Amino acid sequence: MSDSVAEPSETAVFRKISLRLLPFLFLLYVINLIDRTNIGIARLQMVDEQHILDEEAYALGAGIFYIGYLLFEVPSNLILLRMGARAWIARILVSWGIISAAMMFVTGPWTFAILRVLLGVAEAGFFPGIIFYLNDWFPSRVRARAVAQFMLGGVIASMVGNPLSGFLLEYMDQIGGLWGWQWMFLLEGLPAIALGFITLAFLTDRPDQANWLTAAERTWLAQQIERDRGQIPQGRGHSLAAAMFDPRVWLLIAVYFTVAMGDNSYGFYIPTFLRSQFPDWTPFQIGLLAAAPSVIAMAGMILVGWHSDHTGERRWHVAGSAFTAALGWLLIALAVHGWLEIPGIESRWIFVVAVAVTLTGMKAMLPTFWTLPPQFLTGAAAAGGIALINSVANLGGMLGPQIMGQVKTTTGGFTLGYAIMAATLLFGGLLVLNVAKRKHELGSRG
Repeated sequence: MSDSVAEPSETAVFRKISLRLLPFLFLLYVINLIDRTNIGIARLQMVDEQHILDEEAYALGAGIFYIGYLLFEVPSNLILLRMGARAWIARILVSWGIISAAMMFVTGPWTFAILRVLLGVAEAGFFPGIIFYLNDWFPSRVRARAVAQFMLGGVIASMVGNPLSGFLLEYMDQIGGLWGWQWMFLLEGLPAIALGFITLAFLTDRPDQANWLTAAERTWLAQQIERDRGQIPQGRGHSLAAAMFDPRVWLLIAVYFTVAMGDNSYGFYIPTFLRSQFPDWTPFQIGLLAAAPSVIAMAGMILVGWHSDHTGERRWHVAGSAFTAALGWLLIALAVHGWLEIPGIESRWIFVVAVAVTLTGMKAMLPTFWTLPPQFLTGAAAAGGIALINSVANLGGMLGPQIMGQVKTTTGGFTLGYAIMAATLLFGGLLVLNVAKRKHELGSRG
């Protein structure tokens, strides 16, 4: 294929792939995160009103989800490698939808914790499976933008999920003798089950099976993906063991651990953070307010992903986003005590702006981060390594809510928790810069 033909074909092929796959995967991720984090809104009734959980039990249940992740993430991704994404992601969707809906039967700390662990088991493999799946469709030069468009689902989940959950909590309360949180879990769990069956009919496992591409487009895409993989330094193992014993994988785990701590502390507690500043607002109003910072975060994700692909630089984009998140957490801590003043603006609205900075930094960090593992991992090493990074690092997602819950119980507020998250994200950014010093090992173009 001549260069004059290849260039317009590249634009057309990636547009076609993006329009076919990314909106659907985006939708799955939205549903995934709504079902994982809707306990943040449910807490307003389960802890503050009905008292079937105390702060310690809620924090434990929020984080214990990642025990299931840790145990089953790597096996799940290896099964996906053998079975194909279509069937295995469909299974994941149906099982997590059932368990998410079953959260309506929580009666106390034990049932809450057990169902959260089971939800982690059911969801294990979804996110790293999608990241691995995208590597088969998008070469590295356009991958950050593709991952960013998929991961916008995390921001949209907050924009849609918090107001929706708040609406159900407030307006479905006591209908049919059920609390609003029970209706919320039931109604928000059902879409995942339906989408599981749709996935079987819609998703395509590999480019060579894509009858919605022409034969020439399939051939060209296969050549691009193979050429991309050929640029990975030779002499490296391609097995799961190779990934497990690769120090670069563990360095990336450490980086991702820091953002998992911050992101999950935010996700599980943002309605509570906001209610501390707006105590008279209803759950629906709190949900709407929690959605507002996501608009800025969405723009940040797109901009950082685009610029990273445009320049070919990865590490400073990740590190800069981490530093932005650290600054945001620090600003939250200052604003909550009125130590950050802007004439004519109430401190609680400065608090909301600080929240937006925090969320933008954390979300913008993620898409470019996930372009790093495929720069030195392929095959089973990529499937297992990506899952290993996600599962082990997400223990930070367990630790973060625990820290927030303990700080609240011990001090009566969250200020110390905000400061801990600021320090954690600062450390994460510094770790990324350590990766930058060894960029030749990761094949950086930056």
